[in-house]
Amino acid sequence: MRTARRSGDAIASRTARSRSILRYDFPASLVVFLVALPLSLGIAIASDAPVLAGLIAAIVGGLVVGLLGGSPLQVSGPAAGLTVIVADLVATFGWKVTCAITVGAGVLQVLLGLSRVARAALAISPVVVHAMLAGIGITIALQQLHVLLGGKSASSAWVNLTALPDGVIAANGPEPILGILVIITMLAWRAVPGPLGKIPGPLVAIIGATLLSLMFSLDVRRITLDGSLLDAVALPELPHGQWAAAVIGVVTVALIASVESLLSAVSVDRMHNGPRTDFNRELIGQGTANVTSGLLGGLPITGVIVRSATNVSAGAKSRASAFLHGVWILLFALPFAGLIQQIPSAALAGLLITVGVQLIKLAHVETAWRSGDIAIYAVTIVGVVFLNLLEGVMIGLALALIMTGWRVIRVKVTSEQVDGAWLVSVTGACTFLALPKLTGVLARIPAGARVILDISTTYLDHAAEQALDDWQQQHCANGGTVVRPGDSEKLAEASSCTTCAPEVRLEVSTEALAHAVHNDVPALGVSGPGRNGSA
Repeated sequence: MRTARRSGDAIASRTARSRSILRYDFPASLVVFLVALPLSLGIAIASDAPVLAGLIAAIVGGLVVGLLGGSPLQVSGPAAGLTVIVADLVATFGWKVTCAITVGAGVLQVLLGLSRVARAALAISPVVVHAMLAGIGITIALQQLHVLLGGKSASSAWVNLTALPDGVIAANGPEPILGILVIITMLAWRAVPGPLGKIPGPLVAIIGATLLSLMFSLDVRRITLDGSLLDAVALPELPHGQWAAAVIGVVTVALIASVESLLSAVSVDRMHNGPRTDFNRELIGQGTANVTSGLLGGLPITGVIVRSATNVSAGAKSRASAFLHGVWILLFALPFAGLIQQIPSAALAGLLITVGVQLIKLAHVETAWRSGDIAIYAVTIVGVVFLNLLEGVMIGLALALIMTGWRVIRVKVTSEQVDGAWLVSVTGACTFLALPKLTGVLARIPAGARVILDISTTYLDHAAEQALDDWQQQHCANGGTVVRPGDSEKLAEASSCTTCAPEVRLEVSTEALAHAVHNDVPALGVSGPGRNGSA
């Protein structure tokens, strides 16, 4: 009887799951497929890789990570975050060796996932990651602006920037018009209401520009393919020399792909109320996908926030949506890959410029400004754009560590006269390194003065605490009075002492009382001429 009941429950559970997939995940997968298709092609072009390598990576990202990944609603595939480093690897080693580097990066990711250190990647300063993405966006936009204008882009961001005025002057023909139309369409499509607005903007923009170019028989450069999808499948090759550079490439791709995937998974978790991400499993899934993609001749794979956000907003409930989107790309690419050759290069350039600019988030700039990290943000961007991705990130991380260390040892000690008393404030991390500044400020307090000592430190080590206590003892011994907000026992003792009561009333100034209320402390403590406020 129990066996029959369990079997019935299992059947009911499978039926409910199938209904959920058909109702939610199936339509969501179609929407994600329509978004992923043009983006995968554009990212391949921006990476100087074979165009179909983008579709191979999108298929593998959907099928492999969809099955093995630890983030149920994250969608993986080729990402803009790796375009700069992949283009550099292709220029240095060629495409097939770049595929071998992708395989090596995937193996490293799997090892990191098995060692259960995935969460350690989240310790990287977010401002550095945000600046890295912004720098990549600027680099992509600079490259593709020349393609939109009908010219050719250089590998150097500085060359692309300095050559831009000449490119604008030399621009002619229909290509700039098609590219600008794509940008306008993508930006304006967000405001389209109703069911029509649910059609992905990138798809509408690319199809619209392609149809215009065909209807008017425009003489523009178009995407070229080297054979079919099956022809694009190729085994990787090991490098002939330059092994140190290849190893650096493996580590770079693995780390950047891992960080981008894990941060994207964290963002996706905030978008829904379903199961949370298993970060180690996600890293293993991403690594397995990169091994597979590299072996088949595809681009490196990461979790992609654009597709993932689309997946969540389209109503997906399980990993079936990500898996099915890979199926749809495969079914499209096998018979219809030739249609890709009708797309104007300038149209995809407009798409990539829009994607690149969208990597620069004003919210991230505002956060960096508010938190005092704007210098880290700016330096990282400059390094990524004008040096290379790895050096820019390393410089940003080094500066972030220096700034963190500076904040740890930095202390602010001030003194000012308030209502006839001296208000001494100590904020920040007060350690033995701050003793010269601390004792210097305290030494300027006149003997016998009334003092409100406000200690609002994030850390106070023994040496600094001892210095404060010694100064307080000496100051009180010389006829002065010290009030420390927050010590209710001393206030009670002082209030019960008639000889100290008048002095207490003088010490509790409006500023000190406001500070105590603001910080939700129970009372104001008082120290008189003795250690415990006794006369």
